[in-house]
Amino acid sequence: MADTAIFDVDGTLVDTNYQHALAWYRAFRRFDLTLPVWRLHRAIGMGGDRLVPAVAGDEVERRHGDALREAWAEEFGRLIDEVQPFDGARELIEEVKSRGFRVVLASSGKKDQVERFLDLVGGRPVTDAWTTADDVESSKPAPDLVATALERVGGSSGVMVGDSTWDCVAARKLGVPTIAVRTGGFSVEELKDAGAVRVFDSLVELREALDDTPLASPGRE
Repeated sequence: MADTAIFDVDGTLVDTNYQHALAWYRAFRRFDLTLPVWRLHRAIGMGGDRLVPAVAGDEVERRHGDALREAWAEEFGRLIDEVQPFDGARELIEEVKSRGFRVVLASSGKKDQVERFLDLVGGRPVTDAWTTADDVESSKPAPDLVATALERVGGSSGVMVGDSTWDCVAARKLGVPTIAVRTGGFSVEELKDAGAVRVFDSLVELREALDDTPLASPGRE
């Protein structure tokens, strides 16, 4: 039974997905590559190492992969001041923690971005650990981030809270159930097909329904 709650950060606790999509669009434009923003949005939640070949092909990854990721970081840096936490983010984390779960904020983002978002949601005092890109070799949809989050707190089993199909796929590879919120722009059907056991429209709605989820209390479903 679960003893650890693993929260995705980007798109789940803080509203970043559309800024990420726009930053990738601008990064690709630097290399005279124009990708539809909707297609980029569909890939948000993957790590940058996987996103580039997924949306633009292996040849673009070979020729420009690292430079594209550097350009994305610069473009996202210009937008980061616009990022705000989702309503109820801190309250949800506090409630889950008060129920006895170990709490990990799991991100494969850059260290400075993750720490900034931690402060936005007031996460430092109420979490047991967090992760950054430095902690994993392969990003989502690989399961490395979920495994690292569990290892970081000595958890035996976890529940993932995420916003994208990639969160669900990564967690499912380790047999970890995912509670999904629609803050990433994915539909209920897409999230369930990817493995989500419950889907909520918001973090507030999730907190109000915790008793009916795998986060009711440690060791109980």
